[in-house]
Amino acid sequence: MTTTRLSQKTKLAYGAGDLGAAIATAINGFFLLNFLINVAGLRPGIAGNVFLVAKIWDAVNDPIIGWLTDHTVSKFGRRRPWLLIAAVPFGLAFFLQWIVPPLSEAGLFWYYLVIAILLDTAYTAVNVPYVSLTAELTQDYDERTRLSSVRMGFSILGGVLAAFFHGIIVSQFPANPRLGYMVSAAIWAVVIAGPCFITFFGTKEPDFAINARPAAEGPGFFEGMKIALSNKPFILVTVIYMLSWLAIQFAQNNLQLYTKDWIKLDMSMFSYLLLAIQFSSFIWVLIWAKVSERIGKQNVYYLGAGFFILALMGLFFLQPGQVTAVFVLAAVAGIGISVGYLVPWSMVPDVVELDELETGQRREGVFYGFFVFLQKLGLAVGLFVSGWALDLSGYINATPGLPDPTQPASALFAIRVLIGPASAVILLLSLLAVRAYPITREKHAEIRAELARREAAFPAAE
Repeated sequence: MTTTRLSQKTKLAYGAGDLGAAIATAINGFFLLNFLINVAGLRPGIAGNVFLVAKIWDAVNDPIIGWLTDHTVSKFGRRRPWLLIAAVPFGLAFFLQWIVPPLSEAGLFWYYLVIAILLDTAYTAVNVPYVSLTAELTQDYDERTRLSSVRMGFSILGGVLAAFFHGIIVSQFPANPRLGYMVSAAIWAVVIAGPCFITFFGTKEPDFAINARPAAEGPGFFEGMKIALSNKPFILVTVIYMLSWLAIQFAQNNLQLYTKDWIKLDMSMFSYLLLAIQFSSFIWVLIWAKVSERIGKQNVYYLGAGFFILALMGLFFLQPGQVTAVFVLAAVAGIGISVGYLVPWSMVPDVVELDELETGQRREGVFYGFFVFLQKLGLAVGLFVSGWALDLSGYINATPGLPDPTQPASALFAIRVLIGPASAVILLLSLLAVRAYPITREKHAEIRAELARREAAFPAAE
C-alpha cells in the first residue's frame, strides 16, 4: 500500500468532486426551509415532516449503496463508475426540488417527499463512493488530513459561491420568487453534475483497492454492519459528526428567518452575510489542517468548537438592527464551522484501517455510507425540529408578492433559541465524544505498521 504524498493534480481532481454535494447542501441548508414555508406555502410542521419521512428511506439507502460500492468490480475501480452513473440524476432531482407545482398542500407534501427520496438516492450514489476514495488514495495519517483539507476547501468554496449567487439570482425576481428559485435551480443543477466527471477522469483507484477482497468472502452485509457498529472509534466519530453537523444545520436552517424576522436585515444583504460565513470557513479549514499537524485533530476540534459556541450565543443575545454585529459573528462562526467539516472526515479513514486490521476487509463504502446518512440526517432533523418549533410557536407564513407579516414574540424567541442555545448545547455534547476518541497519530502508526506486516506475510490477500 502506498503511503507517499499524492500529486497536487490528484488532490485537486479529488477535491473538486465535492463541489456538487457542497452546492446542494449549502443551498438546501440556507434556503430550503424558507422556500417551503414562504414560497411553496407549506405549513412549517408539514415542511419538516417531508424530510423526516425521507430519512426512513435514507437509513436503508445509504449503507446499502456503500455496501454495493464495496462489491463493485470494473476496470475503473469500485467507486469511480458510480460518479458517472449518478451525476445527471443528481442534478435533475435537485432541479425538481425547487419547482412549485399547482397542487393542494397534501399534493405538495407528496410531491416534495418523492423528490426528496429521489434526490437523497442520487446524492448517496454520488457521495458515498466519492468520500470512500479518501481512505484508498492515501494511507498516510497527515496526508489524509491534507487531502481532506483540499476537499473541504472546494466544498466550502462551492458553498460560498452557491449560497451567494443563489440569493442574488432569486432576488432578480422580486415579483415572482417561484420563477427565481426555478431559474437558479436550473443553473445549479448543471453545475452540480460536472464535478463528478472531473474526479472520475482526474483520479485513479490504486490496485490494492480495486483488487481488495470482496466482502462476500467474509461477513455479509448485516454481519458487516454489526461489526462496524461494534467499532468503538467509529461510533465516536459518527457521534462527533452527527452532533457537529446537527448544530451547523440548526444555525443554517434558521439563519434566513433569524435575519429577516428578528434582526430586520435587508434581504438584499443576506447573500453577503453567507459570503462572510463561508469565506471564513474556507480560510480556516486550510489553517486548521496545518495546525492539526502540530497539535492533533482533537485539539483543533476543541478550539474550533469554542469559537462556534461563542458566535452562536452571541447571535441569541443580539437585538434588532445590530447588522454589523451579525456580520462579525458570522465570520467567527466560520472559524468553528470549518472544524465540523474537516476533523470528523479526516478521522474516518483511520477507523476504516482499524476495521481492516480486525476483519481483513476494506469496507470504506459501509463506513462512508453511514457518514453520508448522518450528514443528510442532520439536515433532515434540523428541518423537522425547526419546522415544528416554528409551527407550535405560531409562525405566520409569508405570501409571495406581499409584505412579510409581523411575527409573534413566541415565534421570534423560538428562532433565536434554535440558532443560539440549542445549537450550542448540541456542540458541547460533541466534545465528550472527541475526548473519548482513541486513535491518535501514534495509534494510527501502530495500525499501519501491523497492516504492513500482514501484507508482507500474506501478499495474496490483496
